[in-house]
Amino acid sequence: MSGIVVLILRSLTTLALYLFLGWSLLTLWKDLRQQQKTDPNQQAPGIYLQFEIDEQLQARRYPGPEIILGRDPTCDCTLVSETVSARHARISFHHKQWWLEDLGSTNGTFLNQELVEVPTVIVPGDQIHCGDVPISLTHEDPPA
Repeated sequence: MSGIVVLILRSLTTLALYLFLGWSLLTLWKDLRQQQKTDPNQQAPGIYLQFEIDEQLQARRYPGPEIILGRDPTCDCTLVSETVSARHARISFHHKQWWLEDLGSTNGTFLNQELVEVPTVIVPGDQIHCGDVPISLTHEDPPA
């Protein structure tokens, strides 16, 4: 008799576990669907990067949510300098903020003279250094 009771208790516990997992997955799925509905409306604001190449000051606007900085010509922002890695750093927009991330560069990425080791939030006025190339960040039109 006690064997049947133990079997029933095990079956009920297993059923409760599966119901809990199903409820958890359903809740996560609903949250992801809700995020999909709100995220397309939220676009990354344009960002201006100002940097010097061949002794010429250049300012460019980047409208997308991700900018790859590096020496490689396929990068969004090509920095011609021997101190810059092929794919040096990434600037990306998520969680309603711009973030700077080093991509394993040889000479490091610096934000306001501090080494970037983890993705870090950046704001207008910040000074980024990829190798020896200084980059200024602004969300507005650059000065003429």
